Amino acid sequence: MDKIAVTAGALYAIVLLRAGGTFAVGWLAGAGARRSRFAGRTSSERFRRAERAIQRWGAPVVAVSFLTVGFQTAANFLAGSMRMPLPRYLPALFVGGAAWALVYATAGLGVLELLGRLFAERTALGVSAAAVLLLAVCGVWVYRRRKKDGPVLP
Repeated sequence: MDKIAVTAGALYAIVLLRAGGTFAVGWLAGAGARRSRFAGRTSSERFRRAERAIQRWGAPVVAVSFLTVGFQTAANFLAGSMRMPLPRYLPALFVGGAAWALVYATAGLGVLELLGRLFAERTALGVSAAAVLLLAVCGVWVYRRRKKDGPVLP
């Protein structure tokens, strides 16, 4: 249990710094955009309506974004660039970051221990599993790449 607590604590500190930093960068980028040639676009009624919606309802989205892959950085950056108030953002950051840290600490350590045991007890099976996983990842990458580029004609 101590291993999970230490891992979760370290991951929690990492996610608070990373997500909070992304929020800060978004805040600065939004401030810069408001002073640049894009200021006309950011002062439109449509943009202000979206900004108010994010300021009001964005906290649950930020909290849930920590349970997704690839969306949490965008959610934190957008919350910062749209100036979500800190009293709304920080609780979402603390709750979502805690959930993220616990999931990765428990599931991540479990997977690492399983792989360690597999390699120690049945090395050939461990190497085979790693090779299959690597081939599957490469296959998905090639499939997506070809799908994006379109069909290849002879």
